[in-house]
Amino acid sequence: MAKTFDGPIEQIDAYRWRLPRSWRSDMRVDGVIYATQKLLDEALTGGGCDQVANVATLPGIVSASLAMPDIHWGYGFPIGGVAATDVEQGGVISPGGVGYDINCGVRLLRSDLDAKDVRPRLKALVDQLFRDVPAGVGVGGPVQLSRGETTKILEGGSRYLAGRGLASQEDIAATESGGCLEGADAEAVSKEAYHRGSDQCGTLGSGNHFTEVQVVDEVFDRAAAEVLGLCEGKVTVMIHCGSRGLGHQVCDDAIRDLRSAPARYGIQLPDRQLVCAPVNSPEGWRYLGAMRAAANFAWANRQLLANLIRATLARFFGQSEQSLGLRQVYDVAHNVAKIETHVVDGKPRTLCVHRKGATRAFPPGHGELAAAYRDIGQPVLIPGDMGRASYVLAGATTAMEQTFGSTCHGAGRVLSRHAAIARARGRRIDQELASVGVIARARSREGLAEEQPEAYKDVEAVVECVHQAGLSRKVARLRPMGVIKG
Repeated sequence: MAKTFDGPIEQIDAYRWRLPRSWRSDMRVDGVIYATQKLLDEALTGGGCDQVANVATLPGIVSASLAMPDIHWGYGFPIGGVAATDVEQGGVISPGGVGYDINCGVRLLRSDLDAKDVRPRLKALVDQLFRDVPAGVGVGGPVQLSRGETTKILEGGSRYLAGRGLASQEDIAATESGGCLEGADAEAVSKEAYHRGSDQCGTLGSGNHFTEVQVVDEVFDRAAAEVLGLCEGKVTVMIHCGSRGLGHQVCDDAIRDLRSAPARYGIQLPDRQLVCAPVNSPEGWRYLGAMRAAANFAWANRQLLANLIRATLARFFGQSEQSLGLRQVYDVAHNVAKIETHVVDGKPRTLCVHRKGATRAFPPGHGELAAAYRDIGQPVLIPGDMGRASYVLAGATTAMEQTFGSTCHGAGRVLSRHAAIARARGRRIDQELASVGVIARARSREGLAEEQPEAYKDVEAVVECVHQAGLSRKVARLRPMGVIKG
C-alpha cells in the first residue's frame, strides 16, 4: 500500500506548499512543493514528500529543498527535486540528486511539413522510424566506438561530434551548455561503463524514452514561437533519452564508491540513498567529473539520434533536410548537477544545483543563453504522455528568484510501472492510442503498457502550475501523432 505523507503542510500561495523545517530536527531548510491542490493530493502518497524533507537535511543546502509539480518517488531525491548546496560552505553532491540516467533529456526538431499532408502517410512514416531508430533494452546502434573515441565523446560531447562533421554550429547553439559540460573526467569513468557505452551512442533505449512525431497544436506566445520556428499545423519530432548503460554504470559506481564517505566527513543521513560527499573533496570532484562525462555522452547520443531521424525523414519524403526545414529547436537536460552562481540572501554564491527530473529555465537576458534565445529565455521542453500532449515553455525571472532557474521536466508518474502493466492486462494500448489518432510502435506490449497515458499525471495541469507560478511560460502545445518506444 502506498505510504501517505503524515507531516505538516502549510500553504504559501496558490501554487506553493511548505514543509516547515521545524517539523524535523535534522532539516536545515524548509521543503517547498510547487503544486495545485489536486497535484498536491497526488503527491502526498508514494513517499516523494518524505524525500523532500530528507533532502532538506543535506549539508550546505541553501534556501529550500524544492519539488516541482511532477514530483514522485525516486532514488534518494524525489523525481522533480531541486536542491542547491553551497560549494564553499561544505555543500555536498549526491548521485541520488542526479539519478541513474544522467542527462536524460529532450531534443526537439521542427519542420516545414504540414501535419495534414503527413497524416495520410503517417503509418508508413512511423514504421520506417521504428525500423531505423535503434530502441529497446540493451539494443546497440550502428556506431561502434573505440575506447579512444568514447573518451573524446566523454570529454567533448556534441562539440567533439561537430569536429567530426556530425553536429552543426546551429545544433551546438541550440543545445543546453553547448552540448558539453567542461571539467568532464573520462579517467573517472570505469572500464565497465566504457564497455556498456561502446555500442549505445545513437540509441534510444527503453522505459519512458521515445521518439515522437508531433503536430504544433496551439501557440500561446507567438513572438517566442516565431524565434523557435514553431507554427501551428507544422510537424515536429521529439527525442527523449539519456546516457544509456554508460550513465547508469557511472551512477552505480559512484553510489558504491561514496558509501563510506558520509562517515568520513561526519555526515548523518536519514536515508542511505542520499549518499554524498562534499563537492570540495576528492570523492566529490571524482563523481562530478564522471557525471559530467556521462552528461556529455548523453548529448552526443541525442545528437546522433537527431542525425539519424533527419536522414530518415529526408529519404522518406524524397527531399533534402534543408528543403524540409529540419532544424533543432533546443535540447535540454533534466537529470544533472551543475556548478552555478546564484544570488542567495542578496549575495552571489557558488552552488552545486541538483536537478533530478527538473529542467533548467533561465530567463530572458541570462548570460548563458545563446544569442538567439537571449530575448525570449531558455527554451524548456516538457514531454507529456503518448496520448495527450507535450509542451514548449520558456524560462522566466521568477525561476531565478525561487528555484535556481528550474522548472518541471514532464508529466510525472502516478502509477508505478508494475501497477501500469497490471492495469493494462487484457487491453491493447496500441489500439486505444490508434483510436485517438496516435500510431504507436514498441518492441513489446509490456513497453506500451507501462507507459500508457493513465500512468502519468495530466501534463496540462503540471504545465499550467509552473506557468501560473511564474517558473516558465507557455509557448506552444505539441500533440502526438506517432510514437516509437523500446
